[in-house]
Amino acid sequence: MAFGSMEAGDDNEPLAEINMVPLIDVMLVLLIIFIVAAPLLTHAVRVDLPKASSAPAQAKPDNIQLAIDAENRIFWNTQEVSFAELSARFTAEAARSPQPELHIRADRTAPYGRVAEVMSEAARNGLSKIGFVTDPRTEP
Repeated sequence: MAFGSMEAGDDNEPLAEINMVPLIDVMLVLLIIFIVAAPLLTHAVRVDLPKASSAPAQAKPDNIQLAIDAENRIFWNTQEVSFAELSARFTAEAARSPQPELHIRADRTAPYGRVAEVMSEAARNGLSKIGFVTDPRTEP
């Protein structure tokens, strides 16, 4: 802040400093006004709404359990099928709504080529939800 001094000099020069005290006072007053007024701005109308319970009527799609064993045999939900029958079954299942998920369980020693052929056939016939089922145990 600028204070007068005892030195002889030109007292008509303008002060180059801004007096901050009035600005701080105004800011504190506005802060107190907002603190007091803020709870008053949350106006809510109390309405007693009726209670109703409903569940969505969504049908859970069935899962297709497709197993491939070490001898390249294919099982559709525990029923053995040939590779030639898969195309027709995949097409029929892809047309259902909601579309079922295809869960593939492949034996550890099953050839990867056979698994890839089954996945390719499923995708070609319109099944888009394909997943693998694994055994979480780490024992060989």
